[in-house]
Amino acid sequence: MRRQNLDADVAGGDRIGGSQGEGREGEDEHRDNAHSIILTRNQYRYAEGNENADTLDKISPEMKKLWGGAFSETTAELVDRFGQSIETDLNFWQEDIIGSVAHARMLGAQGIISEEEAKQIIDGLEKIHEEGPEFLHLDVEDIHTAIEIRLGEVAGEVAGKLHTARSRNDQVATDTRLYVHNELLAVFDLIKKLQGLLLEQGEKYKSALMPGYTHQQRAQPITLGFYLLAHFWALQRHGWRAERLFELANYCPLGSAALAGTSFPIDRNATAAELGFIAPIPNALDATSDRSYILDALHLCGLIMIDLSRMSQELVLFSGREFGFIKLSDSTTTGSSIMPQKRNPDMAELIRGRTGRALANWTTLATTMKGLPLGYNRDTQEDKPPLFDSLRKVKDSLKLVHLMLESAEWQLERMATAVQGDFSTATDLADYLATHGMPFRQAHEIVGQIVIGCNNLGCTLEELTEETLAQIAPEVPAEALSVLQPEGSVRRRESLGAPGPNAMAAQVAHARSLWEAEGFHKIA
Repeated sequence: MRRQNLDADVAGGDRIGGSQGEGREGEDEHRDNAHSIILTRNQYRYAEGNENADTLDKISPEMKKLWGGAFSETTAELVDRFGQSIETDLNFWQEDIIGSVAHARMLGAQGIISEEEAKQIIDGLEKIHEEGPEFLHLDVEDIHTAIEIRLGEVAGEVAGKLHTARSRNDQVATDTRLYVHNELLAVFDLIKKLQGLLLEQGEKYKSALMPGYTHQQRAQPITLGFYLLAHFWALQRHGWRAERLFELANYCPLGSAALAGTSFPIDRNATAAELGFIAPIPNALDATSDRSYILDALHLCGLIMIDLSRMSQELVLFSGREFGFIKLSDSTTTGSSIMPQKRNPDMAELIRGRTGRALANWTTLATTMKGLPLGYNRDTQEDKPPLFDSLRKVKDSLKLVHLMLESAEWQLERMATAVQGDFSTATDLADYLATHGMPFRQAHEIVGQIVIGCNNLGCTLEELTEETLAQIAPEVPAEALSVLQPEGSVRRRESLGAPGPNAMAAQVAHARSLWEAEGFHKIA
């Protein structure tokens, strides 16, 4: 089910197989190169989804296009600039090449062009891939134009035959699906890596006491390991969702042409198989119209960012002096320009803040798609900037949360001390009375009165003596005092999923078995 990166595949066009994370470094380097072109060339200033910046400071008065034969006038400069997408398209220049390799090979195999012409085209595409995006022309409308023009320079007139039996409509749909697949490979790896750290620290700190919260108020004693594993399971669900999306997007639109297929004797099954798709999309109109898988990808990104944002919020709170549960390293914090003592959890705050952008990206595309009729509409050019932006934010945020947790120091003594005197074992006392025959509602009320009595006397539950207990609640036996220590409270909670020693051992073993398994075939 997993796909290899394009660097390993472009020569043969095979995208099937490969272990998780195999060959990602080369692809990341190529993507960084493509992004650096955008940042370093003066006329291209699109970066990190900055859609408000002018795309171009200047543009060629004769921007290169793949159309225009029936037009007697050139388009206005503003029209060219407003419609240009090359600055974002560079994100999937590799996917455009690999899709073109498969298409050219099919054209040759079907006799639509000669085998020699197909070889010349493929050799030229491989050369373009080896050169990297810095050799592509940027005074063009889109990535398809950039690659075809460069192909003409390296392969000659035969480059003009590459676009036989396809349209930019099915081409961009194919590119985007391939891009989603390759980006999901990186997301899979980063989720697994963060899960591995949470599992390692969860096992290490499975007995370290800390307060558990509801409504951000002290609730019951838990352990640090128990808390960390809660985040492990959230990530497991996201990995499972990501694999379902991988499958959902794994159908091929190539060969659908503009919307109604083609009269050429193409073999859509061949190109789908070569690109690693399950099968061609059965209906050409649907194939070129569908963007639901991008909405699913944006929804997935939003869900991942929500949980990373919640974790980041806890790191912000826990690293403050009021809590003092964790000390973030200097490598992941920043200082103040005026207050020398400050160590600000800026990365956690930025993840929390940029989650709003990830959520807005889904809304942006959903709003764009809701009124579109079937068939390609130029509106859908706006599907990719949100996709690129959200996937970039998810990958960076997963890395940053891992870095923050890996380099931080948990203040175990401070956490254990915080559990003392917070009345968080009141439920244990109510449970004790219920196990000895008292209706729980009555037990709950009696323990509430005991809490009031302790507050009036200025003592905590742990400080209760037989005398003070008899004074506050004479109906409660003295033996009940044995359940009021936080350590005992945790030890007794051995139900499935609880923080008790045996329950935690079982949970750690369960989590490890899923983490060590290939992929995310189970949620729990």
